[in-house]
Amino acid sequence: MLNGTGASSGTGGATGPGVDPDELPDGLVIADEHGRIVCFNTAAVRITAVPRAAALGRPLEQALPLEDLKGRRWWTLTDPYGGLAIRYGQPERNLLLPGGREVLVSARYIREHPTGPVLRVVVSLRGTEARRRTERSHAELIATVAHELRSPLTSVKGFTATLLAKWERFTDAQKRLMLETVDADANRVTRLIAELLDISRIDSGRLELRRQPVDIGAAVGRHIQAHTASGQDPDRFLVRIHQPLPDLWADPDKIDQILGNLLENAVRHGEGTVTIEVAAAAAKNDEKGTGVTVTDEGPGIPEESMSRVFTRFWRGSKRGGTGLGLYIVKGIVEAHGGTITVGRGANGGAEFRFILPVGAPAYLT
Repeated sequence: MLNGTGASSGTGGATGPGVDPDELPDGLVIADEHGRIVCFNTAAVRITAVPRAAALGRPLEQALPLEDLKGRRWWTLTDPYGGLAIRYGQPERNLLLPGGREVLVSARYIREHPTGPVLRVVVSLRGTEARRRTERSHAELIATVAHELRSPLTSVKGFTATLLAKWERFTDAQKRLMLETVDADANRVTRLIAELLDISRIDSGRLELRRQPVDIGAAVGRHIQAHTASGQDPDRFLVRIHQPLPDLWADPDKIDQILGNLLENAVRHGEGTVTIEVAAAAAKNDEKGTGVTVTDEGPGIPEESMSRVFTRFWRGSKRGGTGLGLYIVKGIVEAHGGTITVGRGANGGAEFRFILPVGAPAYLT
């Protein structure tokens, strides 16, 4: 007897000894050699909205009248009991129940020997909510990218068309200004494409690291110099580097990406002094590591938003941006085996802290 399902003792081996099918996260439906349902767990009830009492003892095709997206009856198409004897199941696919309820269904045919008659049909059911969330996320990503690309591409197209049509009418200073604008917008498009590639690699687990010795103090200095060269007051930045630091083997380009994003956020969205502190820190499993803390003196991040800071499309203010930067930063830090956290600084602003383990050279990983 399988607890909570009304199943016969012959189905106990399908879920293992002592396992209650109602504890499984996915829907489980088991039919006997006659095609009648002997197990219908709680998740199956939730996913299909079919009461357990209405399913147990009934033929599969009656209790679960599934159809494919073309309106064809799935049990008639697959014919688990009378079809080819060499088949062992059906891969997962999106099917419909009466009323248009979508479910993800896969099936396994249990035979006593490879070409023998089917003794049991084990059906796994999953809801489509997770897939819908993924689809919505992809749609939102496409919409964000389209929106972010439209402005710079319109600028590039407009200025280049104007220059080609009326080159002689503009002074050298005007031409230079327009070309500088085109160059800046082209860089913006390049950065957005790079972000998309990074997201794709992070999501698929294919983010490649080329580990080399990294002087993180010098890297911080380069980024601050770039900000001061673009007009920021040098006094706005306070750097504290606590020596000695452990040797750090990391991807220097990815470290620049992390520092660039965190400093850009602090400058753009924060206020007051931006403090960057670098010190030795314990990484995961008490491994030696380097910790970097970036703090500003702005309004900070609301407590209720901190859990969403590193998700896609999170924006801390209405000052532009794709909302992808911190998601990428977290992916890069974790690809290095590190951790990143967000909190409130001593002066009320946002505080981002990441810790990277010492790592190893690329040829040893």
